[in-house]
Amino acid sequence: MTYSISDLEQLSGIHVDTIRIWERRYQALEPMRTAGNTRLYNDRHLRRLLNIVSLNQSGMKISQVCALSDSELEKLLKKEIDYTISPDSTYEYYISQLLKFGLVYNELKFDKLISKCIVEHGMICTYKQVIYPMLVRLGLMWRSDQICPAQEHFLSHLIRQKIFAAIGKVNVKLKSTSSWLLFLPEDEDHDIGLLFAHYILKQHGQRVIFLGGKVPLESIKSAMAHNQCEHLLLFMVRSRSAQEAESYLNKLSTSFAGSRIHLAGNGKLLNQVKLAENVNWFQSIEDFENTLTHLADVN
Repeated sequence: MTYSISDLEQLSGIHVDTIRIWERRYQALEPMRTAGNTRLYNDRHLRRLLNIVSLNQSGMKISQVCALSDSELEKLLKKEIDYTISPDSTYEYYISQLLKFGLVYNELKFDKLISKCIVEHGMICTYKQVIYPMLVRLGLMWRSDQICPAQEHFLSHLIRQKIFAAIGKVNVKLKSTSSWLLFLPEDEDHDIGLLFAHYILKQHGQRVIFLGGKVPLESIKSAMAHNQCEHLLLFMVRSRSAQEAESYLNKLSTSFAGSRIHLAGNGKLLNQVKLAENVNWFQSIEDFENTLTHLADVN
C-alpha cells in the first residue's frame, strides 16, 4: 500500500512540516518519488515513522531515534513485546494461544478458548488481563512487521463480537437516572475500548447511548439535543499533536458545558494536554469503575 505525506500525518499525528524536517535533517525516512517529485511512502515507511514517534515520546531524542537502523528499531520493539508477557502463566497462556489461533484465522478455536476464559474469570477480568494485553502486543507485532493488517482486522473483529455478545447478555436494571453518550471522534475508529466501557456501564445499571466510531461533532450535538446526557465518554487513541487534541476537547467542553466529559486513550498524548474543568481523564479501568461506584453512592 502507498501513502502520501498527508496520509502519514493523519496516521502518525506528526505534522507534514515536521516529517519533512526529520527527513531533511535526520534522514528519518527515504520516500519514493513520482515522476513529478511527489513523495510516496509504503507500509515499511509507516512502521518506521510510528516507531520513531513512539520512542521519541518515551524520552529518546529525535536525533538519536532517527539514527537507528531498522534492525536496531526491531530490537527495541522486541523488548517492548517482551514487556507485554504476563507474569501470570495462566493469563499468558490465553494471550499466546489466542494470538496463535487468530493469526491463522482459526475462528472456532479462538472462540472456544476465549469463551472458556470468560466463563472462568469473567468478562471484566478477561478484558483487563487477556484482551487488552493481547491488543497491545498485536499493535507492536504489526509495527515490527510480524503480522499483516488482515490478521489484525480478523482478531479485532472476533474480540468485538465477544464484547457485543457480553453486552447483549447483561440484564438491564437501571440503577441511575443519569445517562452516558459514548463515541469516538471522526478520525478514530478503534472502538474496542469504547465497547468494553459500554459493557461496564450496563453492568452498573447506567443508561447508555452508543454512537461508535468516526462521529462528527455536529452528530454529537444532534444526539445531545435529543438526549441531554449528563456524561460523555470518548477515547483518543490515534497519535496526534497535543495542540490538536486540546483544541478538539475544548470544543467539546464549550459545546457541552453542562455535562461531564470523560476521556480515555493515549496516555502519552493526554498527559501533555491541559484539560478544561468539566473534562475528566480516566487513566485506568479502575478509575472508571471507581467513578461509577461513586455515582452509585451519590444516587
